[in-house]
Amino acid sequence: MVEQARELVARARSAFPELSRPGRQLADCAERLQQPLRVALAGQLKAGKSTLLNALVGQDIAPTDATECTRMVTWYRHGLAPRVSALSADGARADVAVRRVPGADGLPGAHGLSFDLSALRWSAPGLHEVDHLEVEWPAADLAGTTVIDTPGTSSLSREVSQRTTALLMPGADGSGARRVLPPRAPADAPHTVSSGVDAVVYLLRRLDDVDIDFLEALGAHQGESFGGPLGVIGVVSRADEIGSGRLDALQSARDVASRFAGELERTGLCQAVIPVAGLLAYAAATLRQREFDAFEALAGVPILELDAAMLSADRFARPDLPLPVAPELRAHLAARFGMFGIRLAIKLIQFGARDSSLLAQELTKRSGLDELRGVLDIQFAQRADQLKAHSALTALARVLTEHPGSDADSLLPQVRSLLADVHGFAELRLLARLRTAELPYGPADIAELHLLLGGSGLAPHVRLGLPPTASAAEVHEHALAAVRKWRGRAGHPLADQFTAQAARTAVRSAEGIAAQVG
Repeated sequence: MVEQARELVARARSAFPELSRPGRQLADCAERLQQPLRVALAGQLKAGKSTLLNALVGQDIAPTDATECTRMVTWYRHGLAPRVSALSADGARADVAVRRVPGADGLPGAHGLSFDLSALRWSAPGLHEVDHLEVEWPAADLAGTTVIDTPGTSSLSREVSQRTTALLMPGADGSGARRVLPPRAPADAPHTVSSGVDAVVYLLRRLDDVDIDFLEALGAHQGESFGGPLGVIGVVSRADEIGSGRLDALQSARDVASRFAGELERTGLCQAVIPVAGLLAYAAATLRQREFDAFEALAGVPILELDAAMLSADRFARPDLPLPVAPELRAHLAARFGMFGIRLAIKLIQFGARDSSLLAQELTKRSGLDELRGVLDIQFAQRADQLKAHSALTALARVLTEHPGSDADSLLPQVRSLLADVHGFAELRLLARLRTAELPYGPADIAELHLLLGGSGLAPHVRLGLPPTASAAEVHEHALAAVRKWRGRAGHPLADQFTAQAARTAVRSAEGIAAQVG
């Protein structure tokens, strides 16, 4: 389907002058198909987006302080060497100075990253305003995925929040409503090269009206002809804070995530909701030997004495406490790991984590980051071509609609037909609605449908719920059985239109498996 999208974009480009606004937009569209998957991190202020980005990449590359750069959309791409650039809407570029600033504890190595936008030297003359930032970094995790950090959706500045809306819902105003576009935009109108994303990770600390309104707007936009990102994953961020730093905090967060997932069923938007302790995940990814040594020393403190010292972060760092770790280092641990992370690290060492590498692995596992990585792989990475093709086609449809009257007008029906008919898109749309109460099926059938549509992975045996050792003949036999079952469901006389269409989608998935293993 990427090849089909590439062909349609190429045909459309031939109908517009190369330097015209639609010509430049279509050039971006063609380039987009060659680039890695684009995943945006979105959510309210202080949801933990930058911290989660650092955890996913395993490096301190995203500023977490409340400076001007956190009010900008920032693109993190793979590069051979670290480089940060500011880009204006007209394409001018300026290098941004990167500074390492001491953390709250002031200890060596406890530094954060800061971008200095105070003295930009633009590549083109004239006055320019920063449209977005681009960070190139030699991080392996960015080789296959470009991650976009967005400003908070609940910012006190409407202009700041609109930057996120414009990225995730192109063509919508700040409220998520459709913006009326002129028949033809001026050829010299500002053109932002970095527009649109393929998938979204939405961070929630709680599920309030701001989150619901934004997700519903995103879902409504997704259903329109211009469409938004096709994949959305919810993350209960800062999960360790839900349980007040107790050792059972993540279990409490899982309960909250289940409740959030239930409340989001009526939107049918998030394909999964995962609890993640982002601060712990990042600290685990960058665990230092001196931190392990400090945890090991604390693990030898009598439990009652340690519990009394850990009633709060402030108390834990008090210099008058007779603990075998210096107060400055204790403050550092509290800032880096949080009280939940400290308790967990000590407990893991007591249970046998005897070196920093093993402790880092166990902390990462318990932070929820590994589970999130697995979901991102299944929902996004394995469907990267489908998601990129969908983004390119929706962008192409938007350009053709905004600029009618060219030789490319005849392509619009083909683009819309492809968006409606491509089976991978149909699977993703149906997966997003499986949690709703619209289908008259029991839990077992819903679970089977989820697997068959690729909700747990795209491998044929995974789709059919078979073990990896299943032979091709077994896979083929089960696929044909699934075809018969869901074809019968599609033809049921009492099935409504949506139920019948869902069953037909399942039939096509099963037929595809049968043909694949043939």
